[in-house]
Amino acid sequence: MTELGQRLRQERESKGLSLEDLQKLTKIQKRYLLGIEEGNYEVMPGKFYVRAFIKQYCEAIGLDTDAIFEEYKSDIPSTQTEDMPQQLSRVRSRKEIPQHTKGVSKAYDYLPTVLVVAGVVVVGIIIWVIAQNIVSDKNKEQANQEAPNSEVQQSNTQEETNETTAKNDNSNSEDEQSAADKKEQEKEKAEKEKAAKEKAEKEKAEKEKKDSGKQEYKEVQKTGRSATYALSGTDAFNLEVTSTQADTWLDVKNGKGNAFFSSILKKGETKEFDLTKETEARVNIGYSPGVELKVNGKAVDLPFDSSKQVRQVVTIQYQPAEAQ
Repeated sequence: MTELGQRLRQERESKGLSLEDLQKLTKIQKRYLLGIEEGNYEVMPGKFYVRAFIKQYCEAIGLDTDAIFEEYKSDIPSTQTEDMPQQLSRVRSRKEIPQHTKGVSKAYDYLPTVLVVAGVVVVGIIIWVIAQNIVSDKNKEQANQEAPNSEVQQSNTQEETNETTAKNDNSNSEDEQSAADKKEQEKEKAEKEKAAKEKAEKEKAEKEKKDSGKQEYKEVQKTGRSATYALSGTDAFNLEVTSTQADTWLDVKNGKGNAFFSSILKKGETKEFDLTKETEARVNIGYSPGVELKVNGKAVDLPFDSSKQVRQVVTIQYQPAEAQ
């Protein structure tokens, strides 16, 4: 194991990450991550990938890639032109296989299956026809046996129907009155709920408008991958962090270095932090593409373009409105 590999493994384990977690985070196969830690670069597809994979590894666990590459440059192979013709020849050999030959071969492969399916369908149709004939014969026999009793049954049924109709007439008038009363009550309830909902939405909108008019979130400075912002004009400091595209490493600390969260934020997951009692918060994002920040319910932009700066550190200095 190289010194670089030992350093990376110690940093990964200190953050409680397994190789499987790191594989999900970086999209790099586990065997390549293990090769980096053991210094076994022969398992890599090429020297260019060695440097690229080491860079992604460092960013995922929150290390400065430039510093790591400078400190362990003797353990990291330099980029050289790879022998590409052999790879291209393998691609070309696949393309040169006649497509019509593949099609004919596939057709013959599926032929037995098609014949079996056709046979099953034919047998099923035959069984269905036989079953229909048997059921038809039984129905005819039953109809002949029940014919003598049908007139008596019809007479009894008519009398029962008349009695039921008389009862239903009385019941229907009561049910109609009850249904009308119930409908009126439901209408009144719906109107009250609608009015209460509209009132709550109006009050919420007025409060948000009032708060948004006071709150101020402005940039103080930017350097490297870090940026500092000042939050003022509000008596609350609530932070929401959401990852919409992929798992990411998230580290949230106060100005004294006390951690509120230091782990993987999974795709689609949202973490909320009440930092009202803090004067400063530091948000370290390992993989920023798709990460969204909200301060007091209001979305704020990340300081850098996520496609160019994957890891970003955002520091928010908070001054309550009462202290201003």
